[in-house]
Amino acid sequence: MTLLAKHIVDSRPFHAIIVAVILLAGVLAGVETSAAMLAQHGALLHALDGTVLAIFIVEIVLKLASHGRRPLDYFRDGWNVFDFTIVVFCVLPVGGPFAAVLRLVRTLRLLRLVTALPKLQVLVGALIKSLSSMGYVGLLLGLIFYIYAVTGVHMFGQDSPENFGNLRAALLALFQMITLDDWRTMYDRAQAAAPYAATPYFVSFILLGTMIMLNLFIGIVMNSMAEMHTELAELKQAARSTGEKGSVLADVTALEQQIAALRPQLDALRARLSQPPG
Repeated sequence: MTLLAKHIVDSRPFHAIIVAVILLAGVLAGVETSAAMLAQHGALLHALDGTVLAIFIVEIVLKLASHGRRPLDYFRDGWNVFDFTIVVFCVLPVGGPFAAVLRLVRTLRLLRLVTALPKLQVLVGALIKSLSSMGYVGLLLGLIFYIYAVTGVHMFGQDSPENFGNLRAALLALFQMITLDDWRTMYDRAQAAAPYAATPYFVSFILLGTMIMLNLFIGIVMNSMAEMHTELAELKQAARSTGEKGSVLADVTALEQQIAALRPQLDALRARLSQPPG
C-alpha cells in the first residue's frame, strides 16, 4: 500500500492533475465573485468546488499513506503543513460572519501552486530566506528616507507645503518619488523654492532610492535563489546516493534470503553425500 501510494504521488500524471485542479480552484474563486454567475450556475459551481476539495483531500491521504508507518513525517515539510491547513479550513463548516474568511481561504488555495511547481517553490523559498538581509537594507532605506524628509521640510516646506509641509507629507512625497510617479511636478515646485538645491536633492535621492537600493534588494533575492539551487542540488545528490545505497542493501538482503532458502537443500545434499555408498 505504501509503495503504491508513493508511486502515485511521485507520478507525473498525478502531479499534472493536481496542478490543473489548483488552477480550476483559482478560476472558481474568480467566477464566484460574480453575482450573476452565482445566480445562474450556483449549483454547478458548488459541485465543482466540492470536487476540488475532495481531490485535495485524496491528495493529502495519499501523501500520508506514502510515508507508511510514519505518517507524521508528512508534516515535517512546511509546504505540506500549509496545504493541510488550507484544506482543513475549507472542510470546516464555517458560516455567518466567518463566511468571508472561508471565501478568502478558498482564494488562497491558488497559492498551492507554490507547492506544486518546484521552480516557483524555489523562488518563494529564496524570498523568505532573504527576508533577514532585506531587513537591514530596509533599515538603511528608512534612514535615507528620514534624512531626506527632514532636509526637504527645511528646504522646500514654505514654498511647497503640499509635498514638504511636514514630515509626514515629505515621507509620502519621497515614496512617490521612489516610484517615479509624477516626480517632475514636485521637482518643478521645489526648484522654484530652491533653484540650486532642488536638482542635487532630487537626483541624489532617486539614484539612491530607485537604482542603488532596489538593485540591492534584487541582488539579495538572486543570491538567495543561487543558495537555494545549490542546496537543492546537494539534496538531490544525497537522495541519489541514498537511493543507490538502498538498492545495494536491498540486493544484499534479497541474496541473503535466497541463501537462507537454499540452506536446507544444501544440508540435505551434504547429508546424502556423507552417507557411505551401498
